[in-house]
Amino acid sequence: MAYDKQLPKKSDDMSGWYNMLVLQAELADYGSAKGTMIMRPYGYAIWELLQKELDQAFKAKGVSNAYFPMFIPESLIKREVSHLEGFAPELAVVTIGGGEELQEKLIVRPTSETIMYEAYSKWIKSWRDLPVMINQWNSAVRWEKRTYLFLRTTEFLWQEGHTAHATHEEALDIQKWAMNSYKNLFLDYFALPGYIGSKSKTETFAGADGTMTYETLMPGGKALQSATSHDLGQNFAKAFDVKFQSKEGDSRFVWQTSWGLSTRSLGGLIMAHGDDKGLRLPPKLAPVQVIVIPVKSDDVVTEYGDKIVYSLKKANIRADFDTRDGESLGFKINKWEMKGVPIRLEIGQKEIDLRSVKLVRRDNNNSQIVNLEKLSAEIQNQLEDIQAGLLIRARKYLEENTHEVSSYTQFKEAMLKNRGFLIAYWCGSAECESDIKEQTKATTRCQKDKGDGLCIYCGKPAAEQWYFAQAY
Repeated sequence: MAYDKQLPKKSDDMSGWYNMLVLQAELADYGSAKGTMIMRPYGYAIWELLQKELDQAFKAKGVSNAYFPMFIPESLIKREVSHLEGFAPELAVVTIGGGEELQEKLIVRPTSETIMYEAYSKWIKSWRDLPVMINQWNSAVRWEKRTYLFLRTTEFLWQEGHTAHATHEEALDIQKWAMNSYKNLFLDYFALPGYIGSKSKTETFAGADGTMTYETLMPGGKALQSATSHDLGQNFAKAFDVKFQSKEGDSRFVWQTSWGLSTRSLGGLIMAHGDDKGLRLPPKLAPVQVIVIPVKSDDVVTEYGDKIVYSLKKANIRADFDTRDGESLGFKINKWEMKGVPIRLEIGQKEIDLRSVKLVRRDNNNSQIVNLEKLSAEIQNQLEDIQAGLLIRARKYLEENTHEVSSYTQFKEAMLKNRGFLIAYWCGSAECESDIKEQTKATTRCQKDKGDGLCIYCGKPAAEQWYFAQAY
């Protein structure tokens, strides 16, 4: 592995820093087709860790995994009009198959509501068949004009949950449960606090009655929509004739939800915690939590390192030993700092004589000598401290960059300078929302509270406070 260019400073060139870091840390690479991304093993390993955690939470709730085709007949997409209108500009369409023009065009999955709910209409007949709660781990395709590794690619990985219920109350409970699952993941694993709330009508998922979102704040003061959960009402049920016979014997439409999190969340992880040296991964999402590096390689040091890695793995710590030839100590240190490994252990003859290691933390560069007998316990404590520390720093950044404003002049000045989340009253007018976006590039991110105030833009009475921010 060789670095042909030095990583730019994060504070000087956020975009250049981000793109080069993704490539040099071996998280991903550009695909051959424009706008596509190859997830390299190190990046995919992070995805697998969060996937494992979410999958356990879903299954504990009674959600089952399944897989539906990625090709969707055009006629299905057209059944729910607002859904079609929302996705039409991003659709990838197949018109030729097997060398012949298709009688009906096929849409490459942008999301699975339509193809899944056609099947639901066949499977659901009685109240006894409910609830149906299915999740997919798959890929989706949305034809993006401007792409950004992880954050916005033509094809991306995600999970999409889709449920059907007898009552609206049950559906709303699942919508909230899914968002709470995402919140727990972001706090406990990503070490990323955020704001939860409902989206405006303009920002609501196409075909849904309501959308909940988890909004995080990135360096530079821009927001990232990190996960969403939708109340689909009965819109798709009516479009796809998803009915059931109730206990009372009459025929009713089901109430539905869908909810998802994608690989764009990894883009947020990279940006939020990275520094000028590279990644700083929260230990719970680090594929390698501890890297052992020899000061000087020989058979004695190698044997010592192998024993250390073996003991750490027995303690359920993800550890690895860098015995790669042809790389200096300094190069190896820089390499693993770039890859964001939370802890490195340096070993040489001095450490062997003292039956110890030199432990260095990635988050603050603090170092200490640790005796082998206490190593596993000490590393567990340090990993917990690193995880907690990253969350504390991220929460401090979020709080320091969230401000309430009472005038549009303040609003515009903030968006020109430090950005961040701005709390302001908004009357709910789509015209005000559009004008604010056009003039400041800021959008409504989610609702905060109900109350009595004046719209930040038009000055008319407003009953809700909202979080505004510029966004990725």
